[in-house]
Amino acid sequence: MGSQLNPYISFDGDARQAMEFYQAVFGGELTLNTFGQFGQGGEIGDKIMHGQLTTASGYTIMAADTPPGMEYKPGSNITVSLSGDDEAELRGYWEKLSDGGTVSTPLEKQMWGDVFGSCQDKFGIYWLVNIAG
Repeated sequence: MGSQLNPYISFDGDARQAMEFYQAVFGGELTLNTFGQFGQGGEIGDKIMHGQLTTASGYTIMAADTPPGMEYKPGSNITVSLSGDDEAELRGYWEKLSDGGTVSTPLEKQMWGDVFGSCQDKFGIYWLVNIAG
Protein backbone atom coordinates (compact mmCIF):
# COMPACT_ATOMS: atom_id res chain seq x y z
CA MET A 1 0.00 0.00 0.00
CA GLY A 2 1.21 3.53 -0.80
CA SER A 3 0.61 6.58 1.33
CA GLN A 4 -2.83 7.46 2.69
CA LEU A 5 -4.40 10.66 3.90
CA ASN A 6 -7.48 10.48 6.10
CA PRO A 7 -9.23 12.55 8.75
CA TYR A 8 -8.44 12.02 12.43
CA ILE A 9 -11.20 13.60 14.48
CA SER A 10 -11.04 14.49 18.18
CA PHE A 11 -14.19 14.24 20.28
CA ASP A 12 -15.17 15.36 23.77
CA GLY A 13 -16.15 11.98 25.22
CA ASP A 14 -18.54 10.80 22.49
CA ALA A 15 -16.11 9.27 19.99
CA ARG A 16 -17.76 5.84 20.35
CA GLN A 17 -21.20 7.23 19.50
CA ALA A 18 -19.82 9.32 16.61
CA MET A 19 -17.87 6.43 15.09
CA GLU A 20 -20.88 4.11 15.41
CA PHE A 21 -22.92 6.81 13.64
CA TYR A 22 -20.35 7.04 10.82
CA GLN A 23 -20.40 3.25 10.52
CA ALA A 24 -24.19 3.43 10.14
CA VAL A 25 -23.70 6.07 7.40
CA PHE A 26 -20.84 4.47 5.44
CA GLY A 27 -20.85 0.80 6.50
CA GLY A 28 -17.50 -0.87 6.93
CA GLU A 29 -15.42 -2.33 9.71
CA LEU A 30 -15.13 -0.38 12.96
CA THR A 31 -12.33 -0.96 15.46
CA LEU A 32 -12.48 0.80 18.83
CA ASN A 33 -9.75 0.65 21.47
CA THR A 34 -10.31 2.23 24.88
CA PHE A 35 -7.81 3.88 27.18
CA GLY A 36 -8.63 1.11 29.65
CA GLN A 37 -7.33 -1.52 27.22
CA PHE A 38 -3.97 0.23 27.48
CA GLY A 39 -3.90 0.40 31.27
CA GLN A 40 -5.57 3.75 31.94
CA GLY A 41 -8.52 3.53 34.29
CA GLY A 42 -10.79 5.94 36.06
CA GLU A 43 -13.03 8.33 34.16
CA ILE A 44 -11.06 7.84 30.92
CA GLY A 45 -10.99 4.02 31.00
CA ASP A 46 -14.03 3.46 28.78
CA LYS A 47 -13.28 6.37 26.43
CA ILE A 48 -11.81 5.82 22.96
CA MET A 49 -8.03 6.04 22.68
CA HIS A 50 -8.13 5.12 18.98
CA GLY A 51 -11.00 4.31 16.66
CA GLN A 52 -10.83 3.45 12.99
CA LEU A 53 -13.57 2.91 10.42
CA THR A 54 -12.51 1.34 7.12
CA THR A 55 -15.16 1.08 4.41
CA ALA A 56 -15.61 -0.93 1.23
CA SER A 57 -15.51 2.35 -0.75
CA GLY A 58 -11.96 2.94 0.47
CA TYR A 59 -12.75 5.55 3.13
CA THR A 60 -10.89 5.56 6.43
CA ILE A 61 -11.96 7.74 9.35
CA MET A 62 -9.95 7.76 12.58
CA ALA A 63 -11.00 9.28 15.89
CA ALA A 64 -10.30 9.51 19.61
CA ASP A 65 -11.69 11.10 22.74
CA THR A 66 -9.63 14.02 24.00
CA PRO A 67 -7.90 12.87 27.22
CA PRO A 68 -8.03 14.95 30.41
CA GLY A 69 -5.47 17.73 30.39
CA MET A 70 -5.60 18.23 26.62
CA GLU A 71 -7.66 21.02 25.06
CA TYR A 72 -10.69 19.96 23.03
CA LYS A 73 -11.22 22.10 19.91
CA PRO A 74 -14.63 21.21 18.46
CA GLY A 75 -15.78 20.97 14.86
CA SER A 76 -14.38 24.04 13.18
CA ASN A 77 -10.86 22.61 13.04
CA ILE A 78 -11.77 19.94 10.45
CA THR A 79 -13.93 19.56 7.38
CA VAL A 80 -14.38 16.19 5.69
CA SER A 81 -14.96 16.17 1.94
CA LEU A 82 -16.73 13.39 0.02
CA SER A 83 -16.67 13.57 -3.75
CA GLY A 84 -17.13 11.37 -6.78
CA ASP A 85 -19.59 10.52 -9.50
CA ASP A 86 -21.73 7.84 -7.80
CA GLU A 87 -24.76 10.05 -7.21
CA ALA A 88 -26.89 7.46 -5.41
CA GLU A 89 -24.08 6.58 -2.97
CA LEU A 90 -23.17 10.19 -2.22
CA ARG A 91 -26.82 11.30 -1.84
CA GLY A 92 -27.32 8.44 0.61
CA TYR A 93 -24.36 9.61 2.69
CA TRP A 94 -25.66 13.19 2.55
CA GLU A 95 -29.10 12.21 3.83
CA LYS A 96 -27.62 10.37 6.81
CA LEU A 97 -24.94 12.95 7.65
CA SER A 98 -27.31 15.92 7.50
CA ASP A 99 -30.08 14.16 9.49
CA GLY A 100 -30.06 15.76 12.94
CA GLY A 101 -27.39 18.24 11.85
CA THR A 102 -27.38 21.67 10.20
CA VAL A 103 -27.34 22.19 6.45
CA SER A 104 -25.40 25.28 5.39
CA THR A 105 -25.59 24.68 1.62
CA PRO A 106 -28.39 22.42 0.35
CA LEU A 107 -27.27 19.54 -1.87
CA GLU A 108 -28.14 20.93 -5.31
CA LYS A 109 -26.64 21.81 -8.69
CA GLN A 110 -24.08 24.62 -8.47
CA MET A 111 -22.79 27.16 -11.01
CA TRP A 112 -19.72 25.01 -11.72
CA GLY A 113 -21.98 22.18 -12.88
CA ASP A 114 -21.65 19.73 -9.98
CA VAL A 115 -24.17 18.92 -7.28
CA PHE A 116 -22.74 20.19 -3.99
CA GLY A 117 -23.84 20.60 -0.39
CA SER A 118 -22.31 21.32 2.99
CA CYS A 119 -23.52 20.48 6.46
CA GLN A 120 -22.49 20.07 10.07
CA ASP A 121 -23.47 16.68 11.49
CA LYS A 122 -25.01 16.12 14.92
CA PHE A 123 -21.50 15.72 16.41
CA GLY A 124 -20.35 19.14 15.14
CA ILE A 125 -18.22 17.86 12.24
CA TYR A 126 -18.40 19.76 8.94
CA TRP A 127 -18.94 17.76 5.73
CA LEU A 128 -18.73 18.74 2.06
CA VAL A 129 -20.39 16.51 -0.55
CA ASN A 130 -19.66 17.06 -4.25
CA ILE A 131 -21.22 14.92 -7.00
CA ALA A 132 -19.42 15.39 -10.31
CA GLY A 133 -21.67 16.68 -13.10
